[in-house]
Amino acid sequence: MRPSPYERHRELLQEVVRALAAGECRRPFTEATGQDAADAGMRSTRTAGKVFGSLLGRPFDLDQPGELGRVATESSPYGIGTQGMGTQGMGIGYPRCDPAALVAAAGRATAGWRAAGLYQRAGLAVEILRRLNTRSHELALAVQHTTGQPPEAAFRAAGPRAQDRALEAVAHAFAESARVPADLRWESASPRGLSSAMRGTCTLVPRGVSLLIGCPDYPLWNGCPGLFASLVTGNPVIVAPHPRSVLPLAITVRVARQVLAEAGHTPDIVSLAVAEPGERLRLHQRLATDPAVRIVDFTGSARFADWLEQHARQATVFAERTGLNTVVVDSTEDYRGLMRGLAHSLCLCSGTVRTTPQNILVPTTGIATDEGRKSLRDFGADLGEAVDRLLGHPARVARLLGAIASEEARAGLAQAARYGAVLHPSRPLSHPDRPGADLRSPLLVRLGARDGRIYAREWPGPVSFLVGTDSTSHSLALFRGTVGRRGALYAAVHSTDPLVLAVAETAALDAGVHLVQNLAGDFPADPSSAGADLPATGAHFVTGRFRVVRSRRHAVTAAPAPAAGQAPVPVAIPALAPMAEPARVTVPDAGSSIELLDV
Repeated sequence: MRPSPYERHRELLQEVVRALAAGECRRPFTEATGQDAADAGMRSTRTAGKVFGSLLGRPFDLDQPGELGRVATESSPYGIGTQGMGTQGMGIGYPRCDPAALVAAAGRATAGWRAAGLYQRAGLAVEILRRLNTRSHELALAVQHTTGQPPEAAFRAAGPRAQDRALEAVAHAFAESARVPADLRWESASPRGLSSAMRGTCTLVPRGVSLLIGCPDYPLWNGCPGLFASLVTGNPVIVAPHPRSVLPLAITVRVARQVLAEAGHTPDIVSLAVAEPGERLRLHQRLATDPAVRIVDFTGSARFADWLEQHARQATVFAERTGLNTVVVDSTEDYRGLMRGLAHSLCLCSGTVRTTPQNILVPTTGIATDEGRKSLRDFGADLGEAVDRLLGHPARVARLLGAIASEEARAGLAQAARYGAVLHPSRPLSHPDRPGADLRSPLLVRLGARDGRIYAREWPGPVSFLVGTDSTSHSLALFRGTVGRRGALYAAVHSTDPLVLAVAETAALDAGVHLVQNLAGDFPADPSSAGADLPATGAHFVTGRFRVVRSRRHAVTAAPAPAAGQAPVPVAIPALAPMAEPARVTVPDAGSSIELLDV
């Protein structure tokens, strides 16, 4: 007899759940190293290249309900294209479906997916990830040619590390759901010699249809945790990618639909909603405010995140705001390391990394370093030189920067250069293999603390500001105020003063921002790898996706009275074994009561 999906992947899920409980990092999908792995990677890359090429200029079939036509939305920042589609058009035609039909199909799938039970859902989620892992190089090419990321960064963000994050979400969802006991039994003796017994069941009830709104720069890294957390907790998912980067999520949806269909489920548990670029906002707003949509996952601008929270009132919104990533510099014992780390962070993936610092706050009086006092002018000049040194080799430029993928980023570079003193201009650079790629060095502009109208809003692309403040206390106050209003994912503080570090940590806690202290390397370009932060939405990331319905019945049976002075003994409630797949009865008996519990 063929083992169930859960049994096939039980050992892996067991390891990840244990690692999470112990506060450890488990990376089962992380890329291997060594010559054998390199040879295998070359073979996989060649195969993936053929598969990727076969997708260009062709329809991408998914057999979804409500199809109205086809839409091709993507252009490669590296200049690849298909004949008749212009120099950059990829020409992949995705199904454009009636949003009402997608929501209705997902709603019809809810009951069956809930009835599948936690263990089957978790097993199928891991199976989907296993299959995606075998296509990591294909996914990397999809990310590279839609987002502009350089190849190595695209492989990490689309392949093993995105899958690690997704598996972590699966394990969190599984562990939180498994805490709820399936069967209830409690008994106590009454003074008249009768035993009062209560029996019943607890059933996890999904919230309903889940909507994942994809981001253009890191569609899988940011999208997979929400997608898989919703699936494991029993919620069908409609995936609405950004028109610039549809392919990575389209491949993910296709694999998920295949796995679900093979297991006997309707593939409409996962579906894809694609819009023309000019219709993106309208489609996303239409889906987010549909009464049947009860969960929304979004990564992107604080402005649209605020809109979702204000208007998608029927849904639980998990919003990951890019916001104003900030560095507070007070002092350092490794000045050159600080310069190298900041330069690397400004350059990586042309500033599209969700942890790229936008605002660097430094007192105008300068900072204490291991090389003596450094003025604000020194700091800006040294940081510009560090960027130039980093980009001094053409091969390194291609590996580090990637290509600019959006007109918004180009416009942002042109506009920001008109403000303040330009400490490092953004220059066009050449790609050694892709002459059509638009590579730009990062722009660094010096501003004053009073220029809040400029630095207190999000800027697309590789745009950063060196902001002179009155003091470190002033820097911390600006950090608290700007991030508190506009949000951020990460912040960094560099100081040799424990008091400054403590105040910065408190400010980060108040703003709900992840903080790193005195890291002289990347800031942090890859802060979590497998995650540990999920998509930076906090501890409520899983439990808000389901409720618990308790069904109870009361029975009275004869029982011997307790001995004199002996208290009645309650029957222990058996916990749901986290690693065994139990038979579970969820239909209430006649005369039972049903209680709805929000978790």
